[in-house]
Amino acid sequence: MILRAIAQFISIVLHPLLMLTYMLVLLMLINPYLFGVHKVSSNVPFILYIFFSTFLLPAFAAFLMKQLDFIKSIHMEDKMERIGPYIITGTIYLWMFRSFLDNPQIPSAYTMFILGATIGLFVAFFINIFSKISAHAVGMGGLLGMVVITLYQYSYGDFIVNLSSLGMYKWTMNGVLMTTIVLAGLVGTSRLLLNAHEPKDLYGGYLVGFATQFVALWFMG
Repeated sequence: MILRAIAQFISIVLHPLLMLTYMLVLLMLINPYLFGVHKVSSNVPFILYIFFSTFLLPAFAAFLMKQLDFIKSIHMEDKMERIGPYIITGTIYLWMFRSFLDNPQIPSAYTMFILGATIGLFVAFFINIFSKISAHAVGMGGLLGMVVITLYQYSYGDFIVNLSSLGMYKWTMNGVLMTTIVLAGLVGTSRLLLNAHEPKDLYGGYLVGFATQFVALWFMG
């Protein structure tokens, strides 16, 4: 019972719709100068905008679909129930990518990560028609791909995190990479504990999320 509660908590905190927000905050921590600021707190309005657009809006759409009986559960355990939410979320992501593409105030690095997430979502949508794939694994695979790309393209090896009264801490990109791998493993384990997926659904999801970030790198490189 306790393990299931922990697994549910991990599934919520590391929900795939939150990945673009986490990618943004992580990129700001690693290299805030890409955004023309010295610290993350200087760009809170933009973070909230991304959170609203990529998490709250699709989540609200799924809630409405549940209220209108288009889907049986917000957990969407049946793969066919995911079609509508996939299309809605994919449309939002695609619109966001297009609007950011010609915006000089948005770093091309983050626009690229949005493209990777968008491609990953549509690939998952296509696979979902034939076989259930873990959206959580796609999200974590994408986050891992983002960290690897950032490690080699947009970082200086380490960075300082200012935790205000707790002081300043120096982090290395290798440490971020190891942490992300552990979190990806925790998410996969949680989905198995909740009987939400089989191992093949997770492996496929990790591969799709990770690979599509590099497809976006190739496309925008």
